[in-house]
Amino acid sequence: MTNPYVVIVRPLLTEKSVANVARKKYTFEVAIDANKVEIAQAVEALFPGTKVSKVNTLHVRGKERRMSGYGRRRRRPGRTSDWKKAIVTLSQGTIPVFEGM
Repeated sequence: MTNPYVVIVRPLLTEKSVANVARKKYTFEVAIDANKVEIAQAVEALFPGTKVSKVNTLHVRGKERRMSGYGRRRRRPGRTSDWKKAIVTLSQGTIPVFEGM
């Protein structure tokens, strides 16, 4: 995975992640098979002037959902996709996506 646009899927703008910006912690959804080194390199490549000091990752399990249907296909159990979250701590620089929140 050398393309940083494949590694970083999107920033996560939740109440908790925006509150962590004051502590220089930024939260992203990343590719499920990305490792910490690739995530750090992708953030530094996408946002020039930033320096990553630490990366924490966690797998978020998909939830069980009931899918509605019709006819013979009545409500059946389904599942949302599993995904991976990364919390990136910067030693210098900022990420403009989270500014002004």
